[in-house]
Amino acid sequence: MKYLSIRQTAEKWEISIRRIQVLCNEGRIPGAVKIGSYWAIPSDAEKITDLRIKSGKYIKKDIGLE
Repeated sequence: MKYLSIRQTAEKWEISIRRIQVLCNEGRIPGAVKIGSYWAIPSDAEKITDLRIKSGKYIKKDIGLE
């Protein structure tokens, strides 16, 4: 299996290097392994969907306190 570095994956997916590091640390990239202080990401790994809220608004849940 061929592996890519964080930099190569960031260029391929067009997102920042730091974001790739966060995804690796959270275990959200399947097959990514840490070798020493470097991450090796499978070349056939799919880009992860971004679950962060981009609008700046948070969804408030009604907990019944009135």
